[in-house]
Amino acid sequence: MQIADEDWLAGILRDALAPDPELTVSEWADRHRVLGLRASSEAGPWRTARTPYLREIMDALSPSHPAQKVVLMKGAQVGGTECGNNWIGYVIHHAPGPFLAVQPTTELAKRFSRQRIDPLIDETAALRERVAPARSRDAGNRQLEKEFPGGTLVMTGANSAVGLRSMPARYLFLDEVDAYPPSADDEGDPVALAIARTRTFAWRRKILIVSTPTVAGRSRIEREFLLTDRRRHHVPCPHCGHRQALRFEQLRWERGAPESAAYLCETCERPIEERHKDALLAAGTWVPEAVSADPRAVGFHLSALYSPYGWLSWAEIARQWEEAQGSIEAIRAFRNTVLGETWQERGDAPDWQRLIERREPYPLGIVPEGAVVLTAGVDVQDDRIECDVWAWARGFTSWLVDHVVLAGNPRDAEVWDHLADVLERDWPDEHDRHRRIALACVDTGGRDTTAVYRHLVRLRRPAVIAPTKGVDGWNRTDPVRGPTKVFNGLLRLWTVATATWKAELYRRLWLARDGDGFPDGWVHLPAGIDAEWVRQLVAEELRTVRDKRGYARQEWAKLRERNEALDCAVLARAALWLLGADARGHRFWDAHEARLASAADRPADAPTPPPPAERAQPQAARPFRRVIPSLWMS
Repeated sequence: MQIADEDWLAGILRDALAPDPELTVSEWADRHRVLGLRASSEAGPWRTARTPYLREIMDALSPSHPAQKVVLMKGAQVGGTECGNNWIGYVIHHAPGPFLAVQPTTELAKRFSRQRIDPLIDETAALRERVAPARSRDAGNRQLEKEFPGGTLVMTGANSAVGLRSMPARYLFLDEVDAYPPSADDEGDPVALAIARTRTFAWRRKILIVSTPTVAGRSRIEREFLLTDRRRHHVPCPHCGHRQALRFEQLRWERGAPESAAYLCETCERPIEERHKDALLAAGTWVPEAVSADPRAVGFHLSALYSPYGWLSWAEIARQWEEAQGSIEAIRAFRNTVLGETWQERGDAPDWQRLIERREPYPLGIVPEGAVVLTAGVDVQDDRIECDVWAWARGFTSWLVDHVVLAGNPRDAEVWDHLADVLERDWPDEHDRHRRIALACVDTGGRDTTAVYRHLVRLRRPAVIAPTKGVDGWNRTDPVRGPTKVFNGLLRLWTVATATWKAELYRRLWLARDGDGFPDGWVHLPAGIDAEWVRQLVAEELRTVRDKRGYARQEWAKLRERNEALDCAVLARAALWLLGADARGHRFWDAHEARLASAADRPADAPTPPPPAERAQPQAARPFRRVIPSLWMS
């Protein structure tokens, strides 16, 4: 037994002292990798020839290549994630060392282990013999940690600062970095924290950064890509031989007939058909378009236009583009996930005079036709409280229902009692049906937060109130987070990424009329609202600034001093998010529309039923129901 242990230890030392192999990652994948049905729709031996554009990317991850950082900004259906999986298999088999793989969250890291790494090991014979079988008693093969001779693969989430600083790493795989949170447990940028773990290995380290991009100026993958030589895959035209990078603008089809899609050569303008794809990709070459700011970094860009024959077709891309028309969010998703391009946010403020001119002849205080749910945003100032009531319909179309200014010192109870009256009001619609505010977000981030907390605790109908605090930065996945207990546990506070909702509001304000109709997301303003309120609604603009390290970032800056209307609009939209409109989608609107239709069938003197119980905030309501009655009655 002792001899066997000595032989095993000698093998580890021999592997550790041996020079890195000359075999490249793509050669290893072609020789050893096997795809199973669990992880691929095309089971069988891996063939780099199926996605030839991945060869140079994978080979840049080989120890013999001088690059230390490889950046891949990509669209969907191009096989980009498999580059990282092949690299992991190569390291386990041929170049062992400490490997850290980071997913956006710990939960996604567990899914990555279960759906990607376990099949990689189980279905590749060269790896099965180096990683122990997954058994509950075997400490060498846990869900987030795989040990192999000479190294360890650790998987963690970007939201875990502990996971990011758990070990030094020679190899680092950062997957979908644009979905990472702004900070890992409030300890800083998770990308920077993870890269810091590789410094021990100096020139021997390898870093792979992969992601679908998001918004220009905020996209991590765009920032990293712009620091590289920005390589794009050039393919030859089968008719004239001209080499070109595929661009969406050259994909043409008859309107309403996406199946007719073909790619027009930018030189001879002859159509290149889908059947030419395999030959195009096989003859393609990577061409750098810039000089890298970091000579040890290489960057690659891939859109879904390069997706191999039989995967995502040009006709399907054309169909997705046609389906996205009319929705800014759908167009943005198309550019991010299909074209692998960042979305340029339009952050310049719409002309307030143009917004005044487009006001509509519906009265303040009346819920317009078509609106199905009411929310409110409440902004606390030194000498008043302002409350804006917004009505919403499917597609996030919105109407300003009322603008209420409650004069008085927010330290005093009287002004808060007036706010309670507003939140308890019945708002009539054009058919004399009465609606109530489903949820109101109240900003608590003023000068006297404690006083705000104290008055919120004693308000009536606490279930319709969500205390909030605005935070800097952007968060597309969770623009409202929480709740956290405050004020001795009597309140639950939500944090709101105000920048995210401001950008969405501006996108909706910039929408153009579609003939005589209104597109989804249109912001309706009543004729009775004054010019000062409209100016406040567009009181900020999005600016691009650079930090001390030269990285570009976007932040909102005031154009004029007062911006209460903008803040209230953001809070009312956050309230709609808390109600579940974003998470539940059409089911949310179906439920509210059905309730509204049933209300129209009831006699006028029938009691109004309670609102739907599908709120995304049930946890915030229960403590209030237990505590408030005794305090209020006293």
